Amino acid sequence: MGVGFIALAGVAVEIGIIMLAYLDNKVKELGDNYNQDVLKNAVIEGSQMRIRPVMMTFTSIIFGLLPVMYGTGTGSEVMSRIAAPMVGEWSAP
Repeated sequence: MGVGFIALAGVAVEIGIIMLAYLDNKVKELGDNYNQDVLKNAVIEGSQMRIRPVMMTFTSIIFGLLPVMYGTGTGSEVMSRIAAPMVGEWSAP
């Protein structure tokens, strides 16, 4: 189960770093003249640009790991413990 949490942490960090890169680009486009409303709009626009890649990551993790999680073959008891944290995190409300 620990390996699954390590993999989950890696995916979360990857998404967070890329999100920060998008937000940084939007803030740099503003230049020096910005206030709270302009900064808020930049955050919204930057996150809208990132929503599709996050959803693609979500669907590939869910659909890729569900067969691993519910498999019954040799070694499935080990692999299901690795897949459970990632599927549980992405499918939680």
